[in-house]
Amino acid sequence: MQDAIDHKAIIDHLSRDKKLKRLMENVGPFKLDIDPLQDSYQALARSILHQQITGKAAQAIMLKALKAFADRDPKRDRTGLGFAHADEVLAVDIDFLRTCGLSRNKALAIKDLAQKQLDGEIPSVEDLQEMDDEKIIEILTRVRGIGAWTVHMLLIFRLGRLDILPYSDYGVRKGYEVTYGKMPSEKELCKLAEKWRPYRSIASWYMWRALEQIKVKY
Repeated sequence: MQDAIDHKAIIDHLSRDKKLKRLMENVGPFKLDIDPLQDSYQALARSILHQQITGKAAQAIMLKALKAFADRDPKRDRTGLGFAHADEVLAVDIDFLRTCGLSRNKALAIKDLAQKQLDGEIPSVEDLQEMDDEKIIEILTRVRGIGAWTVHMLLIFRLGRLDILPYSDYGVRKGYEVTYGKMPSEKELCKLAEKWRPYRSIASWYMWRALEQIKVKY
């Protein structure tokens, strides 16, 4: 978890990359916002909602969905929820989810996630912590609409894994261009990011911050 991270060791290692060092000095200390109360189902639902849209847009959908489900059952406890319970998702149709702002593909993905959650196919956070990255990707990408990017987000922001490279993330690639002057392909980024091991998650975090510095919207 984050409280066990050796920040000095990470900064010392990544600072060997002079351009990244300059970015880190401009941005300041890194911080991975890990929610210790969020279960794996909720973390995956959140990641699905964030696919290909801004964080602000995803949050708006989340709030709209929570209100819609609360209106259906005002007595249901939603403390700490990021999205509706799996059984609630399965109780509504695709059109209901569409009215909450989800695309058809995301609605279908959320439905499949909910079904697999109730069928016991989604490991708990505790079980995921015992697995290696590749095993987690293998299991979770069986859910419709969940690819490597979605699992990468869970690995970084829920499990706190330090050496994850979201190679398909446009923001990471664009941040690399801002920092280094060249927009890499996914394959190129995988090769270029080898110098960041074993802290590719942190370097990726700084690539996202590079975009914020120049206020790029994507």
